Amino acid sequence: MSDHATIEVHVAELRQLFNAIDPSPFREKDLDPRAEEFIVEWAREVPADRALALVVHVDRLPGLDDELALREAVREFFSHSAQMSRRRLRRLFARGRRSLAIGIAFLAISLLVGDILARVLGGWAVAELARESLLIGGWVAMWRPMELFLYDWWPIRAEARLADRLAAMPVRVVSEPRAAAAG
Repeated sequence: MSDHATIEVHVAELRQLFNAIDPSPFREKDLDPRAEEFIVEWAREVPADRALALVVHVDRLPGLDDELALREAVREFFSHSAQMSRRRLRRLFARGRRSLAIGIAFLAISLLVGDILARVLGGWAVAELARESLLIGGWVAMWRPMELFLYDWWPIRAEARLADRLAAMPVRVVSEPRAAAAG
């Protein structure tokens, strides 16, 4: 794992890595929110082109099944996280398309009404004011769709990619039994 950026976690026992209120079997457990936050925040600091690895230092010697279950649980947890991010991204783009359709329709109506008012009211200053106000309102209606398509999706995509990297990382458990305190 020398070519990997290694995330190191120390726990007394493997159970500490999992959410205590999660009723699912060990293999499918959610990570403890603090453990997840630690791993994710550490991984965010690693360049995207560098592979990740997780080393869990544990005081109590885990069984071989526990180590395999931990690997599977970490993979499943972050795979699920990546899927959820992609689902959020799809919903965001769907909302963006609806917002864009509404914004374009509002902009078209604003332009049309502004032109009609300018013709009906002729050269009056109020006609020009109404026309420009409707034009500005129409462009303001385009603000949110543009924000969605230009900026809002980048962090969600980055979140999904990071979760993919975390799901693919090798997980190793290192047992470091604590020596009994001298009496």
